[in-house]
Amino acid sequence: MDRRSFLTKTALGGTAAAASTLAAPAYAEGKRTLTMVTSWPRGFAGLADAADKTAENINAISDGKLTVDVKHAGELVGAFEVFDAVTAGQADMYHAADYYFVNQHPAFAFFTGVPFGMTATEQNNWYYHGGGMERHHELGEIFGIKSFLAGNTGAQAGGWFSKEINGPEDLQGLKFRMPGLGGKALGHLGVSVQNLPGGEIYQALASGAIDGTEWVGPWSDEKVGFQEIAKFYYTAGFHEPSAGLSAAVNLDVFNDLTPTQQSAIEISAGHANVWNLSQYLMNNADALSRLASGGVKVLEFPDSVWDAFGGASQQVYDEFMGDELFKSIYDDYVASMRSSSGWISQSSEAYRAQRDRVMGG
Repeated sequence: MDRRSFLTKTALGGTAAAASTLAAPAYAEGKRTLTMVTSWPRGFAGLADAADKTAENINAISDGKLTVDVKHAGELVGAFEVFDAVTAGQADMYHAADYYFVNQHPAFAFFTGVPFGMTATEQNNWYYHGGGMERHHELGEIFGIKSFLAGNTGAQAGGWFSKEINGPEDLQGLKFRMPGLGGKALGHLGVSVQNLPGGEIYQALASGAIDGTEWVGPWSDEKVGFQEIAKFYYTAGFHEPSAGLSAAVNLDVFNDLTPTQQSAIEISAGHANVWNLSQYLMNNADALSRLASGGVKVLEFPDSVWDAFGGASQQVYDEFMGDELFKSIYDDYVASMRSSSGWISQSSEAYRAQRDRVMGG
């Protein structure tokens, strides 16, 4: 479906159509300044780092022809307002988790993380060699943006709770922060789901406005300080086995750039994607050890809860299968995931199990 047809047939046209009235990026003697707005407060470990790394890469690769001026959450627009800011021409590009924008289209979730979906390796396989990037572009261009993965947190933790979760009944009535399709799944299990930007979660948890939260993983979570409030931490979650971050450029702005400048953005985002994933994986284990030694009870959900997560997740997918684009991307995503998983389970995962057995971990 082309952009014009999509906007004509949906109620989303007002926001997306505003992209056609963009002002060009700032010029100065052949140089351009692009304003990037982000969903992350300045200095937020990992997430703001990915945005800053993307900008630094673009500045360096373009040899000064492009300068990205990063405005973190609240400095120009709010954390959840970046999509509208870029499509409306108030900013040239954003850095965010695209599942924040599932109300624009639910398929945006596939480019962050979805329940029982891909690991980071599987997501990169799909994105770079299985047509995932092309599907990202197809979806984004409906709304007047050109999108690229530009960060990944890896598998996200199940989250922080004020009590142990021993069965699905313990989820009933909880006020819990979780965005994306995972949050919609929790809603089917009787959870009062809250969608708060990162900068507001700590205060909401401390005040009792929410009973628990997922955020990212041990390293980022420790930096925010959730361990000061909640003491039950579930390390494996169903909702984001991989969490891609996106850099999206207003399509008119992107098309006005030279091919070299466009490549600088794509390459910079790709580097930030791998760099950020490694950053998380290098820091999470030590952070988890510190949390445990500080009195946090580190837990895994019982099988009955995982089963409930699975049933609720399937309900969410079923709700969106009537959307032709969602179903098409879902089918591509699942086919790639199964293909990648089949080989990985027989190669690197089998090797790692034997390595740990023979060499003692």
